[in-house]
Amino acid sequence: MKRVLFLALILISGTAMADRPVLGVAEFKNEATGAAWWRSGVGRELSGMLANELAAIGAFTVVERSNLEAVMAEQDLGASGRVNPDTAAQVGQLVGAEYIVLGTVTDYSEETARTGGGVNLRGVNIGGRSTNIGVGGSRTQAYVAVDLRLVNATTGAIEHVRTIEGRTSDTGVSLRAQRGWVGGNLAHEENTPAGEAIRAALIEITDFLECEMVLQTSACRAKYQEREDTRRERTRSRLRF
Repeated sequence: MKRVLFLALILISGTAMADRPVLGVAEFKNEATGAAWWRSGVGRELSGMLANELAAIGAFTVVERSNLEAVMAEQDLGASGRVNPDTAAQVGQLVGAEYIVLGTVTDYSEETARTGGGVNLRGVNIGGRSTNIGVGGSRTQAYVAVDLRLVNATTGAIEHVRTIEGRTSDTGVSLRAQRGWVGGNLAHEENTPAGEAIRAALIEITDFLECEMVLQTSACRAKYQEREDTRRERTRSRLRF
């Protein structure tokens, strides 16, 4: 009896995995040229971060694309005959993506308002979050916008389009040390308003895709349509003809 239940669970699990949309995430592009955190390689990092977020919620099957060379090298090694054939990676068994997620950073802004004075000691500013080493009161807000497209990998048709926004704000007394760009790319932005806004946008992309492709409920779709309407109205109000 236990064996029957175990096999049933395996079948159910396999069916659930088979029903998951299969996504590949392309390297992000950048049109927000004023974003100081954008450097060579950041587009690949953002695609990897989004792939992790998508895989973590268990609603999608996410296929590796950014490090595909390593997967292919393992298959080539298996085909060489130097690896036990029972455990070797098989050529031709890669899972193809049904959809490709394309992201373009189209807007970024960050504003810091100090709530107290500051001093400069031997070239080091002390006074707020906007300084490299800061002690003081400040309020920092960051905003990032990502134009998202979900493309059908078979037909090339665009299935979903949405501008996703990420926001964060940080208030109060701050103490931080930023050591330039040491560590590379986005590593140093992890606990900054910029990094938090980026992460917020990636989570929002994940939730939006889950809503449209998996949940497909009127409630979640209404929520995202309301956000889209608000964004468009806010943008329209800033236009001057």
